[in-house]
Amino acid sequence: MSEMAEAIRALIDEKGYSVESVKQTIENALKAAYKRTYGNSDNAIVKFADDMSDVSIYSRKTVVDGVYDPVTEIELEEAKQLSDDVELGDEIDILEDPKSFDRSAVSTGKQTAHQGLNETIKDSLYNQYKDKVGEMINGYYQRERNGNIYVDLGNAGRIEGILPVKYQSPRETYEQGDRIKAIIADLKKTNNGLQIVLSRSDPHLVEIIMEMEIPEIADGTVKIEKCVRDAGYRTKMAVSTVREEIDPVGACVGAKGVRIQNVIREILGEKIDVLHYDTNPVEFIKNALSPAQVQRVVILDADKRQALAIVEDSQFSLAIGKQGQNVRLANRLCDWSIDVKTEEQCEGMDLSEKATTKAALNLFKDDEPAEEVSTVADLNGVTERVAEILKANGIEDIVQFIEAYENGSAQKIEGLTAEEIDTVYNVIKETVEIVEEDAAESAEEAAEESPAEEEKYYCPECGAEITLDMTRCPKCGVEFEFTEDEE
Repeated sequence: MSEMAEAIRALIDEKGYSVESVKQTIENALKAAYKRTYGNSDNAIVKFADDMSDVSIYSRKTVVDGVYDPVTEIELEEAKQLSDDVELGDEIDILEDPKSFDRSAVSTGKQTAHQGLNETIKDSLYNQYKDKVGEMINGYYQRERNGNIYVDLGNAGRIEGILPVKYQSPRETYEQGDRIKAIIADLKKTNNGLQIVLSRSDPHLVEIIMEMEIPEIADGTVKIEKCVRDAGYRTKMAVSTVREEIDPVGACVGAKGVRIQNVIREILGEKIDVLHYDTNPVEFIKNALSPAQVQRVVILDADKRQALAIVEDSQFSLAIGKQGQNVRLANRLCDWSIDVKTEEQCEGMDLSEKATTKAALNLFKDDEPAEEVSTVADLNGVTERVAEILKANGIEDIVQFIEAYENGSAQKIEGLTAEEIDTVYNVIKETVEIVEEDAAESAEEAAEESPAEEEKYYCPECGAEITLDMTRCPKCGVEFEFTEDEE
């Protein structure tokens, strides 16, 4: 095999270039040298041997009678010396000797070949990695420059990983040869080749590690609904399950916290809060503020997604977190603006009209019209037994229950505990919006339903009762007549 074929085979086998990309690169290099020599490469034709053992470049010229452009035209007599059956107007390919190209043309060809091979490998690697953005990749610490960490990703040095400062976890440090797990955040083509931008601060990195450590997440039994992160310090993750008998938080934490500790080690000691996801925003907000215990949550503005979380004094600093970290992550996790206050701070605030409504509960569900409820038995969260006992004691309507609760009679019903009574009341306060009829409209309807009382008249002299058809008082005899007021 010729030196040409051996060189081409080395490019394909050792460097990973495709046959077509090598052929295209050589063709472009020869045409660049041809153009440098003759000023035009439109008529340059490159041909390869079937076994890639040789390559040639030709000038395709038109046979004419009287040459005007010697680069693209040839005289008929000269053409007949190359082929006997050529005629005027035919095209003929004339072999060119690359050795005849001047030195600058050869240099141009080499430069074009070098650039072409670089672009080819960049395109090849880009196509290989473009669908892997968001996936985890392993590499080794190579060097640091201006705070950016360069990572060896293998591939015989054909590709380089960079972990920018903004994508690093602030509490992590590395030494030469340390292994680095990171997410592929982006791909960049540089003059030196393809560069893979890595991230150690992406929340998805924690999700991938959780999936590797926890079989229930890997098989889909437990689902990560959302994950937010303050890289290096704290991660909050909401999980759910498709099987009621499985505790998704317990599955993630593992016996004695073994599973979650494996994940924490992978992110070098960062705290992880795994909590229950809930379609009810009130419950979800309570969960999101863990490890703090929340007394209650009030939806201030459902449209603007603003909520108030009320906690005890002892839980206030825990709910807020260091420099507001805990409540800030809870805001991002729930996608709500959460204000945390103590009971004392809430004194004087009118929260009665800001109770959680049915519409607020449906914000995490499909957009459905709010359901109208009127009886205690219609409420979600109230058992059938409790509803039956209340009904047996003459309390069936929601308004009736509220009146009985506020005057204390509901707490005296036999068969129900104070906790059960409070539960019904809290369900009403958190899920029902009481719509009161307009007072004026109600009064008008009442007036229409009850007949007006007949007006009575009395004698102006003696005060005896008289009627409109009388002209004389039956008692004192004074005469009178009835007239209508002009008004």
